[in-house]
Amino acid sequence: MTDEIRVVIVDDDALVRGGLRTLLRLEADIAVVGEAANGEEAVALTASLTPDVVLMDVRMPKLDGIGATRQIVAAGGASRILVVTTFEQDEYVFEALRAGASGFVLKRVMPDELIQAVRIVATGESLVFPSLTRQLVERHSVRLDANDRRGLLIAQLTDREGEILRLIARGQSNAEIAEALVVAVHTVKTHVAHVLGKLEVRDRTQAVIFAYETGFVRAGE
Repeated sequence: MTDEIRVVIVDDDALVRGGLRTLLRLEADIAVVGEAANGEEAVALTASLTPDVVLMDVRMPKLDGIGATRQIVAAGGASRILVVTTFEQDEYVFEALRAGASGFVLKRVMPDELIQAVRIVATGESLVFPSLTRQLVERHSVRLDANDRRGLLIAQLTDREGEILRLIARGQSNAEIAEALVVAVHTVKTHVAHVLGKLEVRDRTQAVIFAYETGFVRAGE
């Protein structure tokens, strides 16, 4: 990724797209490189422009944000999805995360919080995982089935990697984890990379969902 964060805005409301465009263009390190009014356009635009971040609405015609996110992630590109939604219902938010979104923010969020979320998702260094999102995952966590391959993947983690995963699931950044474990940040980054690789997930958000859905981390821990 270059120093400039390249963003695609996806929303079926032209006024919302305009507002987001105006807000983001005030930032020297962010460039809006494209806009889409539905999920199908979003998939095509992401494939052609390969932005760093896609701001994705949920409810849209032709293909909704969940389906668009799923297709973009399945294509294997490096673009990260940040869902920007009016809705807090579990089914929308949780399904977007399961589809591969790196996080979500509500449309009523303060402008500086949205900009910070874009920067965080773009770097991949820290997790956009507010307490509301963590609560959603906790409520949807399931007991690991004996035949679930994910049990084998979890078993590959070393004790330290398991400790790292639990701290990630609490929403802690690399710097916070380093402080908690009294190690260097670059050491934490190496451990995090190993955890993501062993679990075969693309980012920290997916690792958290993996941890809760398999029961490796349980609600209230």
